Amino acid sequence: MIPNGIKMSKAQFTKANIIEKASVLFNTKGYAVTSLSDITTATGFTKGAIYRHFANKEALELDCFNQMAQTVLTTLNYRIKEQQNAVDKLQVIFKFFERYATNPIVAGGCPLLNVAIEVDDTNSVLKEKAKEMLTVLRYSVQRIIENGIKHNQLIAATPVDMLTAIVITSLEGAIMTSKLTDNKQDLKWVTQFLTQTIKNYLK
Repeated sequence: MIPNGIKMSKAQFTKANIIEKASVLFNTKGYAVTSLSDITTATGFTKGAIYRHFANKEALELDCFNQMAQTVLTTLNYRIKEQQNAVDKLQVIFKFFERYATNPIVAGGCPLLNVAIEVDDTNSVLKEKAKEMLTVLRYSVQRIIENGIKHNQLIAATPVDMLTAIVITSLEGAIMTSKLTDNKQDLKWVTQFLTQTIKNYLK
């Protein structure tokens, strides 16, 4: 999304505009399926104009994914910081992902899930970027749990690594099934299960 109230040069505006519109295509149609012609049609810019800002389609893909990942992580981080304790912070994450199925922050849904499903060894750079986003998500959940233990909100025996993995994989998996079935019931059940699971470790 092009930020409001920030002065940009014509070149910066053009690049941001291309990223914004191409991101929607990549995240809804897929990276491999989206052609440069699709991007020129969506943006209104010629291939030459696009290549003045990006070395190739792969470079544009990376910039688009980075922008979407930053949007998701920044929004989630802001909501987490509004809460005062570990349980409430985790609840914010659960609710964030539950709403994500029907009201995603970026068009097309979770950019991490979409890339994880699509990429293979033919696009190792984009795969690495997705892994970086996953690492940030894992670290955020892990730190919340660790701080919950540190501040006596969760019991010392809380299995940090296991619980972190369960939270991330359960939410991402539920988003996938909800997207495939056009039914968010799985996601609701998962968030309910995670909420109950966290209660088992309350101090």
